[in-house]
Order: sequence, then C-alpha cells, then structure tokens
Amino acid sequence: MAEATSHPRAVLVFGSNGQVGFELLRAAWAPDLTPVGLDRASGDVTDARAVAAAVAAYRPALVVNASAYTAVDRAESERDAAFAVNRDGPANLARACAAAGVPLIHISTDYVFDGTGKSTPWSEDDPVAPQGVYAASKLAGEEAVRDAQPDHVILRTAWVFGAHGHNFVKTMLRLARERDELRVVADQHGCPTPAAAIAAAITAIARTRLGGGSWTSGTFHYGGAPATTWHGFADRIVERAAPRIGRRPTVTAITTADFPTPARRPANSVLDTTRLGQAYGIPPADWMTGLDRVLDDILDETQGVGTKA
Repeated sequence: MAEATSHPRAVLVFGSNGQVGFELLRAAWAPDLTPVGLDRASGDVTDARAVAAAVAAYRPALVVNASAYTAVDRAESERDAAFAVNRDGPANLARACAAAGVPLIHISTDYVFDGTGKSTPWSEDDPVAPQGVYAASKLAGEEAVRDAQPDHVILRTAWVFGAHGHNFVKTMLRLARERDELRVVADQHGCPTPAAAIAAAITAIARTRLGGGSWTSGTFHYGGAPATTWHGFADRIVERAAPRIGRRPTVTAITTADFPTPARRPANSVLDTTRLGQAYGIPPADWMTGLDRVLDDILDETQGVGTKA
C-alpha cells in the first residue's frame, strides 16, 4: 500500500487508474477536499485487509469506489474474476467504511436492466434483471453495498468514455483510420456519458455530504443526454473527428443479430436521471459537448497525443 500522508479531508478513490478514477483525481473538488488515488497495486479492493488498512491509514472523509471489472464479453469466461472485483470489492469497501463511519459512493451500471418490456428510460425503482456475468456481478456489488453500509450513494451510469483508458470512442477512432466502412449496432439504445462528467457529479455529491448539506442515501441514475444508439454515437464520433484525421468513413447501421457477442446487452438501457436532479441538482451530462472535449484531448498533437487512440 502507498505510504499515507496527512490528508485531513481526504477523499479516497479506489480504482484511480480507470476512466472515472483518472478524472476524479483531476476534478474540481472543494478547497478542503483532497482526492487520494489508489490503483490495484496500492489498494486492491478484492483484498479485505488491504482495504481496511487503507481506510485506517488515510482516515478519509469519504470513499469513492471507481474500481470495476469492465470486460463485458470476457466476463462470460472469467466469472470468478468479475465477481471478485465487482461484488467482493464493493463488499470489502462497504464493510470498511461502515466500521470507520465513512460514507461511500459506488459506481454501478445501466446493464443491471435487461432492456426489454419498456421503451422509456429506466428509473431506479424498475426491476433489475442482469443478462450476463458482468451485469450480474455489478448488481451483486450494489447489493453488497446496501447490506453493509447504509451511508452510501450508488451511482448507475452508462457507456462511459474519456481520453484515458479503453473505450468506444478510441475504438471508433482507430477503425475510422483503418477502414472505409464501420458497421455499428443501431438497435441498442443508451446514454453515452463522459467520464469527466461522472467525476463532476461525484464531486457535487461529495460536497453536499461533507459540507453539511442535505444528504440523500440510495441509488441514483446518471447518464448523458440525448439518448442515442451505438450507431448514432459512432456517427457523431466520425463526423467530429473527420477534419482532424483527414477521412470520413461510412457508418452503416446493423442489428445486434448481425454482430453476435458472448454477452447479451440490453436493447434499451436509457437511464432516467430525474431523481439525481431532484436530490442533488445535477442535470444529465451533455455527451456531445463532452465528446468534443475528449476528441480534442486525444487528437491534439500539441499535447503529445497526436493520432494515438
């Protein structure tokens, strides 16, 4: 574990090397709050003793769990690994936080819904029905948090993208440079969400909790607007990137049946974010604006990124 230093108002971020964790470390926190990042090497959430030791050493004012096993398809053949990170990890964090009297913010997913039987956005009270190992492991993580630490916020989000880490935006940029046609699924609907926007939402919730505001525990949805499909998302990426990469491949709509994958995905996983707005005044993320910023980060040669994706 990394050596603890004096952070009287530390916010301990587990999973700091992931997309959201990276953004949490550079987010605009309150002046008296300092994010402290722990990656797997310095804070393995699957190790209960390591988690308890980190919470004891840093004595944080709040803990954020941004760690996750996110390989949706690979999870079908790596069930134990997915559950270790996505169920056992949150359980370890929740128990450690409860013992120390520290509130916990935990990130979950839209994939807890099966995406059938409803054409409107999913609310927090709708029945969950995970379709694959990844989704089931994330739901189990939610349940572990609820069971062990009442002082929590579970934030379900969706289709996360950013300049750091692996994601759909980077995949589309790579393919756009290599191919004249991109075939992308058009019958799965969801909410692209910038990792930086998720980080901003979490900092707003944290400021409310630690600043003496009205703290509402429970499960909330946070996603980008407007809702779109993977095809619509891809088309926007290619359109906005075309002037920078010097080419504009065709983005062809296909069906889920045309692109079989090991894990089933929801046909509709659009999230209703009304409750989060009511409780914390946080509006949905503008994913199109967020996409432009991420593309600038990835493609801006002046930042040393050049044409890497």
